[in-house]
Amino acid sequence: MSWQFELLLEPIGLTEGPAWDGSGLLFTNINNSRVMRYDAHSGEISVFRTGTNQANGLILDQEGRLYACEGGTPRQAGGRRIVRYEPDGGVTVVCDSFAGKKFNSPNDLAIDNQGRIWFTDPRYGDDRSDMELDHESVFRADPQPRPEDTRTWQVVRITDDTTAPNGILLSPDNKTLYVAQSKDGDGPSELRAYGIQADGAVGQYTVLHNFHPHRGIDGMCLDTNGNIVATAGWGVSGPGPMIYVFAPNGDILEMHPLPADHPTNCTFGDADLRTLYVTTLAGHLLRARTERQGLLHYPRLS
Repeated sequence: MSWQFELLLEPIGLTEGPAWDGSGLLFTNINNSRVMRYDAHSGEISVFRTGTNQANGLILDQEGRLYACEGGTPRQAGGRRIVRYEPDGGVTVVCDSFAGKKFNSPNDLAIDNQGRIWFTDPRYGDDRSDMELDHESVFRADPQPRPEDTRTWQVVRITDDTTAPNGILLSPDNKTLYVAQSKDGDGPSELRAYGIQADGAVGQYTVLHNFHPHRGIDGMCLDTNGNIVATAGWGVSGPGPMIYVFAPNGDILEMHPLPADHPTNCTFGDADLRTLYVTTLAGHLLRARTERQGLLHYPRLS
């Protein structure tokens, strides 16, 4: 049975990065450089934070701290970094460069059980005039303990075979890294699985699903069975805007059509984590009750 999606927000311009905070949904409104919040009790949507340098992906760690990919633009001095938004309104910069060169446009992120942040760093659009890196890769920021009990971060390049990495996800056992390789011109549009080795490096990837020549996955999340729930497709070609549910081996378990085009990301929410929230390119916020239950770092269900 197809999921029945309800419209919570009329388009406000590109929405992304949905993250459930325990009682509401945080999501980014990229072009307006702000984080919005949907309150599940009142149904109200309000501005949660401004001045976010066109933040894209959001995630909460096991302690409920909010991290973001500040993508920025070629014309902005700020952004192009991974940050943590502090409760007092402050910003802690996790990392903004690799080997002395600024990131391209950090897009999406995942946190593993060790507190390491894995993130994608593509550059979309035609303006590449300020790119300092000559590659579009997946990186990992590793927290480094210091004697004064604070943390700095070491940045490690993870992939050398991605050209437009987008959504990113870790399997529940943290042994597999899932990466959405987006269509780059006539390039690959794939859901890839990389085995994570004991030293934290990854091996050769396996293509779990090839969407080419259609639009592939933008964002994705996990259910409690370790299945991948993903946003993909558009009205231009293929089966249209869709929520896919993939088994860990890439088998398609379900497909659920969406009432809005070009979905960008999704996550589970509500008290039982059985409601799927979806954002879109135009700036909708949609939700549907499902028979599946989400697997989140925070909050964990008892």
